[in-house]
Amino acid sequence: MGNARAVPANPSAIFLPYQDAWIRDRSRLKLMEKSRQIGLSWSTAYAQVSRVALVGARFDEWVSSRDEIQSRLYLEDCKLWARIADVVARDLGEVVIDSDQKHSAYVLAFPNGKRIHSMSSNPDAQAGKRGSRVLDEFALHPDPRKLWTIAYPGITWGGQMEVISTHRGSHNFFNQLVREIKESGNPKKISLHSVTLENALDQGFLWKLQQNLAADDERQEMDEATYFDWVKSGAADEESFLQEYMCRPADDDAAFLEYDLIASAEYGREVPWETLEGGEIYVGVDIGRKHDLTVIWVLERLGDVLYTRAVIRLRNMSKPDQEKVLWPWLERANRSSLDSTGLGIGWTDDAQAKFGPYKVEGVNFTAQSKEALAYPVRSRMEERRLRIPYSGPIRASLRSVTKQVTAAGNIRFTAERTG
Repeated sequence: MGNARAVPANPSAIFLPYQDAWIRDRSRLKLMEKSRQIGLSWSTAYAQVSRVALVGARFDEWVSSRDEIQSRLYLEDCKLWARIADVVARDLGEVVIDSDQKHSAYVLAFPNGKRIHSMSSNPDAQAGKRGSRVLDEFALHPDPRKLWTIAYPGITWGGQMEVISTHRGSHNFFNQLVREIKESGNPKKISLHSVTLENALDQGFLWKLQQNLAADDERQEMDEATYFDWVKSGAADEESFLQEYMCRPADDDAAFLEYDLIASAEYGREVPWETLEGGEIYVGVDIGRKHDLTVIWVLERLGDVLYTRAVIRLRNMSKPDQEKVLWPWLERANRSSLDSTGLGIGWTDDAQAKFGPYKVEGVNFTAQSKEALAYPVRSRMEERRLRIPYSGPIRASLRSVTKQVTAAGNIRFTAERTG
């Protein structure tokens, strides 16, 4: 089944070579920089179950995932391996592990009395716990440095600390650890593993994937080169592909907004964010017609925080059809700002005539106005006073904004089209 050319030397093996090397590495500290979705969390769950199920296991095991959904999914992987190994393990569900701080974990209990605790991203939940750690998608946590700082003492009396992640910008603490290993003599003595999408494909990933896909899945017809191009074509942009799949962190010195800063402003993936709660409404509109989208961004002010409530994209729609979507939002809004550059001039005139010039402001995108808009957005993110959706395309659009200084010393903001 499938057209993969790279077949593992041992096709019946459960794990591919890079997974097996990670499982067998018993180093006290080990770090994996990796491509997305190549089975590392799944194989790490096997290693944890294998350790904690031993009769002589000394400590519980602790897992920190990016969010609650991932922590539940990780425990499901652990349950799968326990069943395969014919180990009786009880799923205790969500258990409070610190009533004062209201920290909880999803817990799997084993006959020897030891447990695997799968938690979401709060670093403080790691405090005071002894035993091995898995810090999954480490770079995506709100504060990776703090997570490392609190988790590391937990292996003082034994165990491993395993850090697994894709990159999230060159300034992220995860990349600082990688650079410390590669460029500064590895003072922490971390065992480094690096697996790009290309590495995984060379070691049989596509063959393994095709054994598990439906017969009519389009990927069954692909070889490794075709699959690589297919994945790349689906990425938000070149920078995102290199970071998510090729272990090359995005350059935070070139972008106006760092990945960590954007991530700190994002809602959690499971958070319902589109319900209005009675606050003041503000609407921003960037006008497009054929080549560019018209984008309507709706914010609600609650206290001193602006919460995104809607992001509406309109493509290849006539002006009357776009007005049917936009006008109700402008009517509800306390204040709106419309792009009045080029095509937007007529839109702004019509909106001001309908809703009043004090309710609708036209913004002409000059170098000065872009600077006046950009810095308050960054300040609000830094002060945690802006919330935006968890969205790859939105993240890529924000990352595309760069600040350049001209030869005359003037500041210029530019952005590539991201679709």
